Amino acid sequence: MSHDAPDSRYRESAAIVARFLDIYRYLHRSSQAIASEFGVSGRQLSALRYLKRFDGSTIGELSDYLHISDSSTSELVAKLEEKGLATRTRCQQDNRVVRVSLTEAGQDLVARAPLAGIGLMRARVEALSPQEMADIAQAIERLADLLDVDQVSF
Repeated sequence: MSHDAPDSRYRESAAIVARFLDIYRYLHRSSQAIASEFGVSGRQLSALRYLKRFDGSTIGELSDYLHISDSSTSELVAKLEEKGLATRTRCQQDNRVVRVSLTEAGQDLVARAPLAGIGLMRARVEALSPQEMADIAQAIERLADLLDVDQVSF
């Protein structure tokens, strides 16, 4: 029985998948470490960081940033409120609009938590040149196409 060694195309594709898995594992471990040390999920910390930057954001704005539904965002904000990290206030001009702000405890947590995981990626991608951003966007879009990923919310 003969055994063929993997060709260079197989090795290159395996290296790409391995690197993607490295990133996936890093993001997962980063989120777990944040949850363990600070008592909030990585997504909750992302929301807190966004609110530090854009105080008084609406649920819709926060939803867009987190790439989740408004109802999921409302649940997330409710948990942040329970932890004393954020407050919700109805807009006086339009009672349908809810604005979210950090409490002192929320500001303190953001100041203490390390920039890691998705937060670190967001900050570093934002600092890229327009060409680097376009190149990464194109590569990510191609990867999404290969996996038949449409804009799915989980």
